[in-house]
Amino acid sequence: MREFVVEADGGSRGNPGPAGYGAVVLDPVSGEPLAEAAEYIGVATNNVAEYKGLVAGLKAAYRLDPEAAIRVRMDSKLVVEQMSGRWKIKHPDMKPLAAEAARVFPPGRVTYEWIPRERNKHADRLANEAMDAGKKGKQWEPSRSMAALDARDAEAVRVVGDAAAGAARARAALAGATPVHTGLSADGPQPAPALTEPAPVAATTAPGWGPPDMGLPATFVLLRHGETVLTPEKRFSGSGGSDPVLSAVGRRQADAAAAALAARGTIQEIISSPLRRCRETADAVAARLGLGVTLEEGLREADFGAWEGLTYAEVRERYPDDLDAWLASPKAAPTGGGESFATVARRVAATRDRLLARCQGRTVLLVTHVTPVKTLVRLALGAPPESLFRMELSPASMSAVAYYADGNASLRLLNDTSHLR
Repeated sequence: MREFVVEADGGSRGNPGPAGYGAVVLDPVSGEPLAEAAEYIGVATNNVAEYKGLVAGLKAAYRLDPEAAIRVRMDSKLVVEQMSGRWKIKHPDMKPLAAEAARVFPPGRVTYEWIPRERNKHADRLANEAMDAGKKGKQWEPSRSMAALDARDAEAVRVVGDAAAGAARARAALAGATPVHTGLSADGPQPAPALTEPAPVAATTAPGWGPPDMGLPATFVLLRHGETVLTPEKRFSGSGGSDPVLSAVGRRQADAAAAALAARGTIQEIISSPLRRCRETADAVAARLGLGVTLEEGLREADFGAWEGLTYAEVRERYPDDLDAWLASPKAAPTGGGESFATVARRVAATRDRLLARCQGRTVLLVTHVTPVKTLVRLALGAPPESLFRMELSPASMSAVAYYADGNASLRLLNDTSHLR
C-alpha cells in the first residue's frame, strides 16, 4: 500500500475576510511534492479555509492512488483534534466540511498529526498565493514547475482551483422540476427556445453516469435575480422595458443568496446581465465574496417589445393573434419589435461558448434571468424545446451546470431556493 503525506493550510485576512487555502501531497520518503492544490474562496474564516485545504489535499491524494494510506500534517490544532475524534465539532460551518473530509478515504486509512507553523510552509505559501491571486481577480497558478515529477504520477498532479467541485460531482442530484401548465413564470410566459437548435453539449457516456475524468470542469452557477415590483404580478419584464430595480423583498433575497455563496466558498468570478435587477443582485454577492462583477450583454433577458410590463391576460386581450403565433413558434417575436426565443437561444449559446473558452476549471457565478437560465439548462440536457414548460425558476434561485473538456455537460442543480427559507 502506498503512503502519502498531505500538508494543508488555510488563511483569512480579516477572519472572516478574503480567504484561501493551500495543500500539497508529498512522498513520505523523499519529501518530493506530488500534487498541489490552492484556491481563493472569497470571504470566509480561518477555520473554513483550513478545512477546505484539508479536503483539497485529501482529494489530490485520492487522485494519485485511491488505495493509499494518508498521513495528514497541519498546524491547525482544531482541525487535527476534531478529525482525530478527540474534540467535538460544534460549529455548524465545520460539520459538513469535516464530514466531506472524512468521506474521501475509508475510516482508518487517514491519520492526523499537528505540526508547528514553520514546518507547514509549503501549504502556507500556497494559501497566500491563492489569496494574492484572488485579490487581483485571477486564478491561482503554480509558482514553480512540476515537470520533474515521476512519470507515473504526472497525470494526477497540479490539482488546481475548485476542489469542492469534485465532491459536488459525486453528491449533486437534480432537483425535481414542477410542471408549469400555462408556460408562465414570474417574468411572463416562457415558451421554448429555437427550433433550429444551438449546439447542446454532446453526451459521450451512458445516461445516468458521469463523464470520464477530464479534469476540473467549468461550472456555471446560475443565479436568477431577486424580485422586482413586477415579479409578484407576473408581468413581462425583459430587456426592452423600464429596467426595474430590486424590491425590498428582492434585496433580502439577494443578501440571502450572497450569504449562501459565501458559505460555500467556491465562486471564483462573477458575471452579470447588464440589467439593474441583476447588477444589484450580483453586487450583493460580490460584496460578500470580495470579487468584482463583469457585465455580459449576452446574459440579458429577452426583449418583449410592446408586451413589457403587461400581464399574460393583458397581452391576450390586446394582442391575441401575436400571442398565439409567439406561443406556437419560437421564431415568432413579440409585438412591436420584440426578440424571439430563437434569437435568445442563439445569443445565450454563443455567450456560453465564449465564456467556456476562458473558464475551464473555474467556478463562475452567472447572474441572469429566467430565459437565459432555462435555455442553458435545456441545452446542457439536450432536452427538447417543450422541456422548458416543465421547469420552475423562482426569484433568487440557484441552478448549476458543469461543462467538461470533452464536450460533456452535467446539470448539478435546478431552482434551489433553500437559502431563502
